Amino acid sequence: MSRLKSNPRLILALDVDTLEEARSFVNRIYPEINIFKVGSRLFTSYGPRVVEMIRKKGAQVFLDLKYFDIPNTVAGAVEAAVRLEVGMLTLHVSGGSLMLKAAVEAAARQARILKVSRPLLLGVTVLTSQEADTGEVFSLARQGLRDGLDGIVCSAREAGCLRKKIRKDFVIVTPGIRPGISAADDQKRTATAAEAAKAGSDFLVIGRPILKADDPLSRAREILGELNGAGN
Repeated sequence: MSRLKSNPRLILALDVDTLEEARSFVNRIYPEINIFKVGSRLFTSYGPRVVEMIRKKGAQVFLDLKYFDIPNTVAGAVEAAVRLEVGMLTLHVSGGSLMLKAAVEAAARQARILKVSRPLLLGVTVLTSQEADTGEVFSLARQGLRDGLDGIVCSAREAGCLRKKIRKDFVIVTPGIRPGISAADDQKRTATAAEAAKAGSDFLVIGRPILKADDPLSRAREILGELNGAGN
């Protein structure tokens, strides 16, 4: 999975309680959206089963566990994620260079052994539920890319700045996507899909506006239409 040169791709965050709920949303939304985020809430309850369910459908998995531990532990976790053949995974950049480099090396080594595609390794800078200084995000992003990560998770607010200041082709994943009529919920730095696309994001993560919609598929199509319009 690599950075796209056309419109960004949507990722549906499966922030639900049960495997059956997750399966229902995957069945309803795929293939309109073909990347699904699995976070700590769902993975803690069901582990690899939810990843296998998504992949069996033919979709890709964004494993958002935000690894942050000693280098050896994170390297082992990344190897396990490669064995699950996830497409993307996250690590906290604030874990430091030794941790990030160990993760990069582990991912490449395990993918080579298994002869599978290596997942994109994405650095979490500052959570979108928090206020952040652009300089702080920029510093963390530059560190993560220097240590070998493929991309950065950041809000649309910082995406445009990073595109201008960092002279490197890298992936930007933007959470906190909200249609204009939606509440921000617990997110501080939100944006519409069109705003994030204009800022230079490659992947847009959206959850509650689709999960809580009366017709999730129609809402997904509305947001995809907004993206297509932004690209014209």
